This record gives sequence, structure tokens and C-alpha cells, in this order.
Amino acid sequence: MADTVWNTDTGEAVYRSRDPVRNLRLRVHLQRITSSNFLHYQPAAQDGKDLIDLATFRPHATASGHRPDEDEEEELVIGWQEKLFSQFEVDLYQNEAACQSPLDQQYRQDILKLEDSGRRKNRRIFTYTDCDRFTNLEEHCRKMTTAREVPSFLVERMAHVRRRRQDRRGMEGGILKSRIVNWEPSEDFIKSHHVINTPLQTMYIMADLGPCGKLGYKHYEHVLCTLKVDSNGVITVKPDFTGLKGPYRIETEGEKQELWKYTIDNVSSLAQPEEEEREQRVFKDLYGRHKEYLSSLVGTDFEMTDPGALRLFVNGEVVSAKGYEYDNLYVHFFVELPTTNWSSPAAQQLSGITQTCATKSLGMDKVAYFSYPFSFEASFLHEDESAEALPKWPVLYCEVLSLDFWQRYRVEGYGAAVLPATPGSHTLTVSTWRPLELGTVAELRRFFIGGSLELEDLSYVRVPGTFKGERLSRFGLRTETTGSVTFRLHCLQQSRAFMESSALRRRMRSVLDRLGGFSQQSSIHNVLEAFRRARRRMQEARESLPEAGPREPLGDHGLL
Repeated sequence: MADTVWNTDTGEAVYRSRDPVRNLRLRVHLQRITSSNFLHYQPAAQDGKDLIDLATFRPHATASGHRPDEDEEEELVIGWQEKLFSQFEVDLYQNEAACQSPLDQQYRQDILKLEDSGRRKNRRIFTYTDCDRFTNLEEHCRKMTTAREVPSFLVERMAHVRRRRQDRRGMEGGILKSRIVNWEPSEDFIKSHHVINTPLQTMYIMADLGPCGKLGYKHYEHVLCTLKVDSNGVITVKPDFTGLKGPYRIETEGEKQELWKYTIDNVSSLAQPEEEEREQRVFKDLYGRHKEYLSSLVGTDFEMTDPGALRLFVNGEVVSAKGYEYDNLYVHFFVELPTTNWSSPAAQQLSGITQTCATKSLGMDKVAYFSYPFSFEASFLHEDESAEALPKWPVLYCEVLSLDFWQRYRVEGYGAAVLPATPGSHTLTVSTWRPLELGTVAELRRFFIGGSLELEDLSYVRVPGTFKGERLSRFGLRTETTGSVTFRLHCLQQSRAFMESSALRRRMRSVLDRLGGFSQQSSIHNVLEAFRRARRRMQEARESLPEAGPREPLGDHGLL
């Protein structure tokens, strides 16, 4: 017995079960570890040694008919909310004057029946169920220290907000019938429902550790295990089941400090194969009905796009802005759809303004984090099937401004970027610039008054959609590079061409491929055209010069 490995982990453990909690069974074994108890476990005799058999000194039975060794060891199998009376309750409820409630009267009848039949199976181990007075007192007067604590006003008020017996709902996975949302709560409803109120049932497994012949005193009662079960099937056990770990120990106080050990094991019977199969059928039927119910709410018609159309969904976020001169930044942004073949719903908002955000130093830069979400939807309908018709893609424009203490704003930069043509997650960093006015007076006016040059049309940052000419000249416009804005975009594309295998699919795929390479193709096309014009002018200039000897022919020199 001296080599016993004690289990010192008395914390609670949480389990979850779909089975009814009424099937829970626990085996509790309690044993006293004292000097007199050691005598019973010493060997009677050993080979080659003359030892006295200590079992001959075993005490005789007492007048009550119980042997002392029966009071020193006890083992019981206890079910959920099974009531086992203590010796204190047996003595108390035999007095009819002590029964003040219907529950007390019921306990009195049960105790009298047990005394008459002599079928009481417990002596030291007993239980307090969810209905007992001990459960209320334990939850209300729980002390955190050994000092004499006085419950505060908050503790007394919270004691009335009970989490255990709400409307006596079933605790075996029943559906809550109360309304989840109360749109017009009263003052009393707010006072009584301002905390998380999950229905909870509690059970205590106790032990009377009094000396032999002195059972029934409250100060000898000790809690062996606390069980709590809520309506979601969550079972909380404190301390945890013993299992393969060592037993728990209890040391009593007083003149005779005695040592007790006890174990708690889960001995619930396993379900039979027939019961498991029947349960699986029930769950399958339940899930099938729930699926049908959800389908009836959603509907069976999936919204499809028109033939030859592409629908674009963008869930975006203005992440941050950095590298700007002044503090308290905000971003004004909008999406420009090409004038041909693109459209959006009438109620669709294609612009937005973030909140004003103070910057923080990150390395050498000042960064403002917005985390401003936005979303929009647009549709592309391909009508022109000629090879020369190059489709265009939507463009995201942004304007960064700063705000000072006097509510004066300054333009910090303009920028634009073509939206990604491929679905998925993308991170765009848009570099910005602002118009620059030379002179000290302009900078002083920008600092003190807040005025600065602005663009009347933000699409002038790029090629405006309304521009019809061949060349867009910005000669004479002085600008200054400022900072950058980071966008995070999650793009989703929907089209019938993704699932059809007809000529429409091949035609639409070619359009999508052209859309995906639009920005690259347009850039390469502009570079090639500029190079051809420059080479043609150089050839004309050389031909107009007088001959001054042989000249090398003008070639491409591997440029293309």
C-alpha cells in the first residue's frame, strides 16, 4: 500500500455524447487507508518464518450488525440522478416534522420503505441530485478561500439567474422551443437573460468519512465527484474518471487524520449492434428530413447566366496605405466598367470611401491599416465576334486624401489598376502620384490651408473611357510620386461556357483567354506600334540626307 501512485490531477474533464444521459453508469470504490486497515492486508504467514496470522485479530461485528471492515471499504454502481440517501438524511427525514416540502415528503416515504425492506445498499457513499437543497447551496455559497466569505450583492443577484432548471426542459437533446431572437424584449426579460443561460443539470457523488459508529454528521461529508450535463450533450466530470491512472486521495481533518482513497470509473453499458443500427437509421432519416427542409428554403433553381455572358463577382478589401506625407488618411475608390459589353445591376454600388485612419510607424514608412471591405458584381456579354474586337476589363481607381485637425483635406495621390482577369485571390499594390505645383507658395498653401491641385476626372489617371482620340497627351503636367495602396481581391467568375462542350464553349473560352491577356496584349501592341513609327521616321530622314558614303542598312538588331 505504501507504493500506491496517487492521482493528483483533480481538474475537470469535458465529454460529449449523443446517447441519452440516463444510460450513464459510474462505479465508485471507496477505501480507508489507516494502520488498522494495513493489518488486513499483511500476509498471514511466509515460508520459513514464524509469523502470527493477523487475520485472527479481526474485530467482531458491532451491535448494529455491520462489521468495521465493511465501513472501511465500499463499492457502488450509480446511475445518472440516482438518489442514494446519506445517514444524515435517513435520520432527518424519519422525523415527519422536518419534512417541509413535497420533495421532503417523497424522500420520507422512500426512506421508510428502504428501512422496512432492509434493501439499503449504501452506507458511506451517497448522492445529491439536481433537485436537492445541497445543489443550490453549493452553487450559491461556493467559496474560493478558507476564510469566512460573505456573498456580495452581485453573487446574491446572480444566484437567482439559475442555469440548471429552466422550464424543466428535457436534457436529452430535445429541441428548444423558445424563440431565439426577441425583437421587443421587456425590462424584466433583459434583466433575466443578459447572461449565457444554457440549461444545466448537476449531480454530486458524496462520501461520509466519519469514524465507525459516528456516521451522519455534516462536517464529515466530502464531495467525491461532480457531474454536470447540459442540453447539448456535454458532460463535465470533476475529477476525471480514474481509468488507468492511480486513485484519488482524501485526508480528513481533526484529531484522527485519516487517509482515504477512491476511484471513479465509467461502466456504462455499450450499445448492442441492433441498437446502433436502429440509431443510425433514425439519424439518417432525421438528416434526410433536415436536408429536404433546407432545400425547400433555398430552392432547386440555380441562377444561371445568359448564353455567351460572363458574370464577375469581386469581394475586396482596402488593406492599407503607406508612404504618404501627412497623417489621418482615407481612400476614395471606384470601379469603372468599360462602356461596351459590360453592365452591372441597377442597385449596385461601384464606389466607396474608407474611414479616416491614423498612421503608425513600420520601419521607415508610415502605414495606415483600413481593412475596409467592399463587393460588387458585373456582367460581360460578348457580342462582337470579330478578331479585331479586343474586349476590355474593369479598372479600379483610387484617390488617397488626408484630413487635419481643422477638417481640411489634401490630395495625397491618385492610382489605378486593372482588375485581375483570372479567378482566385489576388493582392494588388497600386502606386500613386499627385499633381505638383512648383513654388514655395504652393507648398505653404498646401500645408496651412490644405488646398492643392486636384483632378476633375479621376479616370484621367489612366486612359479615360470617354476618350475617343488616338493619343492622350499629358505634356506639361507635373506630378510627384507619393505612396501606395494595397488591395486584396477575391474574384469569382460564372459562365455557362465553363460547363458546356459546344462551339459556344470554345468561342467563350477564346474570349476569356483574350480577356486574361488583355493588359499584356495592349502593352505589347503599343510598344510595337511606337517602334515601327520611329523606325519609319528614321528611314525617311536618312533617305533625305545627301549621300556621304556607304551606310549600313537599318535592321531590327534582334529587338523583336
